[in-house]
Amino acid sequence: MLIDLKPLNGTPEVNELLTYAVIDDPNALQQTSSEYSEQAGLKLYGWEEEELLLGLVGFEETEDGSLDIRHIAVLPENRGKGYARGMILELLTTRQPRYLVAETEDEIAADFYRSLGFMVYSLGENAAGIETLRCVYEVEEIQDEE
Repeated sequence: MLIDLKPLNGTPEVNELLTYAVIDDPNALQQTSSEYSEQAGLKLYGWEEEELLLGLVGFEETEDGSLDIRHIAVLPENRGKGYARGMILELLTTRQPRYLVAETEDEIAADFYRSLGFMVYSLGENAAGIETLRCVYEVEEIQDEE
């Protein structure tokens, strides 16, 4: 079940999960945590089972009806058990976006998104020479039968 983590932002449990989502930059944790606290448009939710926080997803809902995933992480000992998939599916059902969008430089993450039906596009290489990938899931509209 997804719970709102904004009130818990900055706690050791939330910080641990955010650390997994912002690897490679020691200053990123503080900056990311501050952004989720200060920017009303950013949402931070966690997957909780039996009062244990197992994963989190941070996102922004845009005016065009898309939901931009900014961060997603699951505790290492719980990876491969479907929690990230569950968070994405719950976002689809509760938020009902037109699109889900995520960007990554990690091919394993891109494969995860592909497995959920996302289309993956190359945005080219960044300044460090690393390819950036844009992952897009277009939600099909259900047509009313007449």
